[in-house]
Amino acid sequence: MGSPTTADDTTGRAPGRARRSDGPVVIEARGIHKSFRIPEHRIDSLKERVAHPLTRIEYREHRALRDVSFEVHQGEFFGIVGVNGSGKSTLLKILASIYRADAGRVRTAGRVAPFIELGVGLNPELTARENGVLNGVLMGQTLREARLSLDEVLEFAELEDFVDLKLKNYSSGMMVRFAFAVTVRADADIMLIDEVLAVGDAAFAEKCMDVFQERRRAGRTIVLVTHDMTTVQMLCHRAMLLHDGEVRCIGEPEDAALQYYKMNFAGADVGPAVPGAAGAKVVDLNARVVEAELHDAGGEAVDTLREGAPIAIDVRLEAARAMERPRFIFHVRNADGHVVFEFARRLGERIEAGRRVRLAGQVENPIVGGRYSLDVYIREEDEQGGMTVQGLRLLHFAVQGTPPREGMVSVRSDIEATPE
Repeated sequence: MGSPTTADDTTGRAPGRARRSDGPVVIEARGIHKSFRIPEHRIDSLKERVAHPLTRIEYREHRALRDVSFEVHQGEFFGIVGVNGSGKSTLLKILASIYRADAGRVRTAGRVAPFIELGVGLNPELTARENGVLNGVLMGQTLREARLSLDEVLEFAELEDFVDLKLKNYSSGMMVRFAFAVTVRADADIMLIDEVLAVGDAAFAEKCMDVFQERRRAGRTIVLVTHDMTTVQMLCHRAMLLHDGEVRCIGEPEDAALQYYKMNFAGADVGPAVPGAAGAKVVDLNARVVEAELHDAGGEAVDTLREGAPIAIDVRLEAARAMERPRFIFHVRNADGHVVFEFARRLGERIEAGRRVRLAGQVENPIVGGRYSLDVYIREEDEQGGMTVQGLRLLHFAVQGTPPREGMVSVRSDIEATPE
């Protein structure tokens, strides 16, 4: 693979990351406030109530959201991030009309499909078949249409063998697969998703990612609450950071991700999975992704490679600040998040803020068939021996090969078997 070079590329952002802010507004939130009354002392039993009938329960007010205003445009993939307790899920429930705001207004244009909490809208005493048909009818399908589309739901959720099992006997993984498949069937104009990738196995998370990508390409609007910053940076057109119920940042996904990391680590050491990066600090944004693609032998962009075919990457990054001889460390990860292999290149010169770096070339492909992701860590060392590291997820891809084998890589061998 060749060394990275700088370029004055002015083609703009990658097609997959193009802004969608020029479309009509489909979600508008203005001055949203929401508070909850929380009892200081709980009376949990009848005996306690009878023994202390005149006890006055004291309440404290928890302000979950404070003057939250934002808008989402048609076809936009909008991320909402923040530490636990920042108000993300409360806001999503207000958008879904599950909660009513104390003050402010929310307006939506189009049919909304929420995936807010595991099992909401499903009856645990009914079977998957009964729940699937019932939800289809509630979403506007005829009884016949709901029954016909049930097979697609079960196939996506991989639950064909458990269709007549009551949902109360489902595991959490089975439940989330079924609930997400039901939500996807709605094919609504706006999808509200809360941490769907946090439950279930890696293979199902990849399935969800495929759905997001397909809906994104189709111009559907998606609002995603997540703690996964790589997903935000890879998929979202814009992102909003909430903290203590207030909006702290709305804009580029990388900017929101950086502020999220700063709030989580608050200047503490960060340990990215990069050899030699222990003690690195997230102190500033290094670069933004302009474009990231894999190419076939003819130079066409692809997301699937044949087993053994070279991995031809073409990545363009834009420096967010001046960096002195930055090092780019690439990780190829499998569906379980394990690093299969890495490679690295250093830019042998200073790159000024706003300039672009292109990293392009071929890498040997030893990996077996499966689903993978490509990450890059941008590392810079200063004169005092300090180090900053920023991680970016560039893309997902698949390798098509022979039936599953043991191990993660395929290696050439020159072993002969001879009788003695």
